[in-house]
This record gives sequence, C-alpha cells and structure tokens, in this order.
Amino acid sequence: MSNNIAGKVVVITGASSGLGEATARHLSALGATVVLAARRVERLASIAEEIRAAGGKVEVVPTDVTNQADVRKLIDTSVQSFGKVDVLINNAGLMSIAPLSETKVDEWDRMIDINIKGVLYGIAAALPVFQKQGHGHFINIASVAGVKVFSPGGTVYSGTKFAVRAISEGLRHEVGASIRTTTIEPGAVDSELQHGSSHEESASFVKDFYKLAIPSATVARAIAFAIEQPADVDINEIVLRPTAQEF
Repeated sequence: MSNNIAGKVVVITGASSGLGEATARHLSALGATVVLAARRVERLASIAEEIRAAGGKVEVVPTDVTNQADVRKLIDTSVQSFGKVDVLINNAGLMSIAPLSETKVDEWDRMIDINIKGVLYGIAAALPVFQKQGHGHFINIASVAGVKVFSPGGTVYSGTKFAVRAISEGLRHEVGASIRTTTIEPGAVDSELQHGSSHEESASFVKDFYKLAIPSATVARAIAFAIEQPADVDINEIVLRPTAQEF
C-alpha cells in the first residue's frame, strides 16, 4: 500500500466520537497505526476493538487534553509502543455558544483550556519527538469560526479557533523544513461539538443550524489528503463547508 499513510503512527485526541473517531477509522483502513486519546475510556475501547477486528493496529491512551501530564504520557506511550509518532492530530474541542452578555466565564475558561491549551500541550509533547526523529506532522483542527467570527454567541469560541490558526502558522514558520503543519477548518460537521452549549436559545439555534451538517468522514478524507502528500509538500490549510452553509 503506497499511499504514504500505511505504516505511519497517528495520534488522535478527541478520538471517542465525531471527527476523531471517523479519522481513526479512515486512517486505519488506509494502513496507519492509530493511537486513540480521549477521556471516555469505554468508548475508546469499543472503537479500538472494531478497528482490531478489521485488521488494524491500535492503542488506547486515556487522556484529558487539559492536563499536560496526560498529553505527555500520550506521546510517550505512543513512542514506547510503536517506536515513533509520525502525526499528531489535535482534534479535541469544545463549542459552547452563548452571547457574551450571559458571562458564562466557566465555559470560556473550558474552551480556552481545551481548544487552545490542549493544542499547545500537544505541541509541547510531540515537538521534541518530531525534532529528534527529523520528521513529523501536526494537524490542528480549527474551524470556519477561526476564519470569520461567529457572533453573536460564538465570539469566545471563534477567539479560540483564531488562536489555533495563529499558533499553527507560527509553528509552521518555526519548525523548519522537516516538520509539517496543517490546520483543518471545517464548517458544520455532524459531531458532538454541536451539543456543547448550555444556553438554551443558543443551543436551539445551533441544533437548527447543524441540519445542513456534512458527515465527519468528510473531514477524515481531508486529513488523509494532507498526510498522504510527499514529505516535501506541506498542506498548510484546508477550509471545508457544507455547500449550503453561508457562514
């Protein structure tokens, strides 16, 4: 299988559902070894069992991306198990939509912890490994809300996703020629992300908005496209939306 994916070790955060799960299944089918990270261990174990039954190589590492030690352990375990990490997909995310006037500061903190600090913890853990290996690929999941501010309601969420894009671009510039950096910016995709809002009116709006959502497998294919390029090609940014999505 000469697809430049087979044999690669791919670590995926937020792998218990949605984009993470779809990407794990898709890349495994293409011959990658996948390391699944999330908090819901039973869910991870179930996905891993199905991947193994289909002939795939998979490891499960319980991980809370807001805990730096957890993320370091995730990368360390991957290296111990498979001798390397080729790709880290920083996918774990939270979208809590509510007007700023609701002052849901706890939710702002949680989005910053997961969406920004979670990505930074992933970079901190994997970058030394990539530098030592002389190769590696960061894939950071942002959003169309990181291209255009989603307001009212998504202002803080947009702020976290703009941050992911800025961090990714700075990372790309800093790491030089041997390490690749890709930012994926999806629109409405069918995943649990849409269920993160506690503000009733906003949650209702999001539910209605997501009626046009496209399957998570769509994003998995975009991720595979970025990975399968030759080592000297770096797909830096992919924005994808449902055709019907205006925002």
